[in-house]
Amino acid sequence: MVKFVSLSSGSNGNCYYIGNEHTALLIDAGIGPRTIKKRLLEHGISMETVEFVLVTHDHIDHIKSLGSLAERLHLPVYASEKLHGALERHFCTRGKLSGCIRKTILDRPCEYKGVRFIPFEVPHDATETVGYYIDFYGTKFTFLTDAGAVTESVIKYCKMSGHLIFEANYDLNMLLRGSYPPDLKIRIMEGHGHLSNEQTASALKIIYHRDLSHIFLCHLSENNNTPAVAYDTIAKGLSDIGVKVGTDVALTCLPRRQSSQLFTF
Repeated sequence: MVKFVSLSSGSNGNCYYIGNEHTALLIDAGIGPRTIKKRLLEHGISMETVEFVLVTHDHIDHIKSLGSLAERLHLPVYASEKLHGALERHFCTRGKLSGCIRKTILDRPCEYKGVRFIPFEVPHDATETVGYYIDFYGTKFTFLTDAGAVTESVIKYCKMSGHLIFEANYDLNMLLRGSYPPDLKIRIMEGHGHLSNEQTASALKIIYHRDLSHIFLCHLSENNNTPAVAYDTIAKGLSDIGVKVGTDVALTCLPRRQSSQLFTF
């Protein structure tokens, strides 16, 4: 049985857990170590089960406690050579990853205790941003937590998975009518920022396949989106191609400031 839980999802911090009786991993560590430990314990999961971390990029909401975790628990930290170079300079991780550095190569598989994962390039305005395809003992996930556009690689790896963690950051009308300054709105929309609900809905029309069982919408904006708006937009997009949410595929919006429920596969 594979367990999945989102411990936090959004610009306030991002951290996700996948594990079973053999091993467990975190994707990003953008919330405090004590918060990670507390939220795992709420689901009956010990922090000691976590054996390695996959890093998507070097924005602080994804790496805030990465250095502390690596120092305390001596966890292997997987990231590309370019991203590890940035982590060596970042104040959250500088001098804290010694002995924990594991370098990955884009589109090349890595393996840890039978867990196979492949990083792939994602357009986002960080030093380097990746998504992950993860084959966790046969249960297959694709993570796309921050992206400015949907690429062929994104579609390829999503089509390989039964469970998607996929960004739906903003509603376009809410963003355009909202209080953000014009330069920030452009940064979000320009292709290296974030995905809108509408972009995600369009992508999922292409990505959907019969073995896709769950879509988790992540990194929803607190100011320019709501779970209800995101859910309805994606559900309508899927219905346009004859896919019924709740029957053909499950759809869940991951909460920003607390953990999700525990999902088992």
